[in-house]
Amino acid sequence: MTTIEQLERNVWPDPGPDATSLVRRCTTLRRKPLAEFTVEDLRIMLGQQIGVPALLPLAVQVLLRDPLAEGHYYPGDLLTNVLRLPDSAWSSLRAERKRLQSVLAELVAGPPFSDPDLKPRDPDRRLGDAIVRFLDR
Repeated sequence: MTTIEQLERNVWPDPGPDATSLVRRCTTLRRKPLAEFTVEDLRIMLGQQIGVPALLPLAVQVLLRDPLAEGHYYPGDLLTNVLRLPDSAWSSLRAERKRLQSVLAELVAGPPFSDPDLKPRDPDRRLGDAIVRFLDR
């Protein structure tokens, strides 16, 4: 089964004893078969912008089925990290981006994102604003 390390032909050394839990987790995930990635795994790696060419298509498949797919933090945490990726991450995924934009346009038009009373720091408002920025790019 294919891993990020195999695709990138770049093996990271084992993290040292002083490495953070995030560094240890990312190193482990680079060695995990892509077919076994969970929403949480995708959220972590895309949030760190590791393995984006291999993982973004997988994340889009998840988000097309469930735009608010949830890792370990909150509904939409995977989407939040996908929306933070630079435009260059989408250069070979133009059709997938358009499909995701279509799904997100429907999502942001309904509640809770359409609620005019959302406060600027409300998580739904922040995610809704990020979706609108993605749609406008």
